[in-house]
Amino acid sequence: MHKSRIGGVFIDHPAQSFDASLTFWSAATGRDVEPNAAADDPYRSLGLFGDKSPPRIHLDIDTDDVDAEVQRLEKLGATRLQCCDEGRYWQMVDPGGLVFCVIPPHTPDFDEKATTWP
Repeated sequence: MHKSRIGGVFIDHPAQSFDASLTFWSAATGRDVEPNAAADDPYRSLGLFGDKSPPRIHLDIDTDDVDAEVQRLEKLGATRLQCCDEGRYWQMVDPGGLVFCVIPPHTPDFDEKATTWP
């Protein structure tokens, strides 16, 4: 008998955009970058984010104000890719080219788990 689980989700960026992408995702999630476990460890962590489902890899940023969040993320280095669903949400690109979406809340624990931004 044994146990297993997904222990992390990794976002790979090329060396030329790594630092900008790390800074962006740290600020976008409100999490500090954890120190490397070893000097030769090329990976960086923003910590654990808890349970994620359904079974897919896809990044959505839930927000109660799509326009304000899109503007905040643009200031951090993201760019708008396309407006979707008649303006209901945005596809954006981080500094390294990773596409993600900014959408209205769709999880029951949004108010409890969301970070409040100034």
